[in-house]
Amino acid sequence: MDTTGTVLGPSREPFRVETESSGLRCVRLSAAGAHVQFVAIAPANALVVRYSLPDSESGGGVRSHLGLYVNSRRVQTVALDSRYSWLYGKYPFSNHPADGKPRNFYDEVRVQNLSIRAGDLVRLQWEIKDAADCILDLVDTEEIAPPLAQPAGSISIADYDAKLGNGSDATEPLRRCIAAAAAKGGIVWVPPGEYRITGDILLPSHVTIQGAGMWQTSFVGDPALYGHADRRVRFRLKGCEIVLADFSIRGRLDYRNDQEPNDGVVGAGCADCAIRRLWIEHTKVGIWVYNGANLRIEGCRFRNTLADGVNLCVGTYGTVVENCTARGTGDDCFAIWPAASDQGFVSQAQPGDNVFRHCTGQLPFLANGAAIYGGHSNRIENCAFTDITAGCGILISSTFPTANPATGVDYNFSGTTAISGCELRRCGGWDHDWGYRGSVQICMDRRSISGLRISRLSVIDSLSDGITVVGPGSRSGQGTLSDAELRSSRVQWTAPTQPYRSLWVRADAAGGLQLVDDAIASVANESPQFKIAGP
Repeated sequence: MDTTGTVLGPSREPFRVETESSGLRCVRLSAAGAHVQFVAIAPANALVVRYSLPDSESGGGVRSHLGLYVNSRRVQTVALDSRYSWLYGKYPFSNHPADGKPRNFYDEVRVQNLSIRAGDLVRLQWEIKDAADCILDLVDTEEIAPPLAQPAGSISIADYDAKLGNGSDATEPLRRCIAAAAAKGGIVWVPPGEYRITGDILLPSHVTIQGAGMWQTSFVGDPALYGHADRRVRFRLKGCEIVLADFSIRGRLDYRNDQEPNDGVVGAGCADCAIRRLWIEHTKVGIWVYNGANLRIEGCRFRNTLADGVNLCVGTYGTVVENCTARGTGDDCFAIWPAASDQGFVSQAQPGDNVFRHCTGQLPFLANGAAIYGGHSNRIENCAFTDITAGCGILISSTFPTANPATGVDYNFSGTTAISGCELRRCGGWDHDWGYRGSVQICMDRRSISGLRISRLSVIDSLSDGITVVGPGSRSGQGTLSDAELRSSRVQWTAPTQPYRSLWVRADAAGGLQLVDDAIASVANESPQFKIAGP
């Protein structure tokens, strides 16, 4: 882009807006008329702007707007609001600026009904100074498809209230429509529009909710009620062969409280279900599965959540998360955590055999791009993680509990955990309590780890050490890595400014790692209890 504003960055320091920006850089617009502009490289009828407005002095955000111009003609006013950004202090954070240590600087706004041709000049301009400044990170342009047609034989929510779709409360009509569809194992059709949800939506077996497209059909929360955990937008999957497809969920959550249940999409005892092409934002999580079997999560977008994008938790197994993107999450973009819990039902199968495939994680303001915390033979394949400045691109860790001696449950790492074909660019940032993590970290904390295969890994411009092995669990007799291999992988810096190590083993780690056909330039092994074999 060209800009008349001030370019900030690059920066790798915590609690700075530049560090939470793509490429570690952004643009501040502070003078009336200041702008950024770019030439469209493809036709588009919609765009997304990632922006940061200042917070109010007491928290709670401010509102402003940008002017959107195409070839010097003003075509829209783009409304901005910082209510759903800005958190402070120590985890799980507060909304009080006086607590310092700011994070979660950004939010995003969707803009539709545009007509942009390849070669058009698109400008975003700061016009009326009703806030001190506006910071811009990126713009996504998109050619969205026309609304989908109603499926044959489906039941329309409009049959239960013809006035819906204009932001009115659709909770009870949607529940009645689901009940009617459940009676015959059918499809609930939700036409284009905005549907306000003020309570849980329970999905029983053999029911599909089909929207007209993630840009066309939206379920939105009520800001006046979102302080009550039972009045949020939450689709609960409890049964088998449930399908959610082609709509967005827009929550109204602006704080994190881990004592409250998750909103978004929650699976608590579900099997053989599909979640396709959903756009989920401003919820606590995107999708959290407590116990799920053989789920397919495909083509979804997770934006600006307070916690994880996707978490496959407790007894979840055989689940594929594919072609999904997460940006601006408040915890791991994608996580697998087989917690030893009785939430939902206890699976008869060992949790595991889950895979994140062809997914992209960007810019979480806490935690990692992808993380595996235990389980049997889980995998991360052909994924890209960029600008993970608050943690690792990929974390393999036994930090969280996966065993319960009282019940005999033990879901620690078993089988073969595999990471293959992944690219990590500008990862390995400052974790809120740990200091800098590597772009990839293997952390033997509560338990030791065995059976790890990492192959065809590309680590580029790590913000700290490239691959790190640490064993805090050695204090309690854990901390050992065994049966582990790093194959055909590389760590490189295009313009190194610090003496970082490609591979660093901390003094508390034990065990060993086999290197095979790797491009690992600098290895620092500080542990006499750890053996690195290979070139």
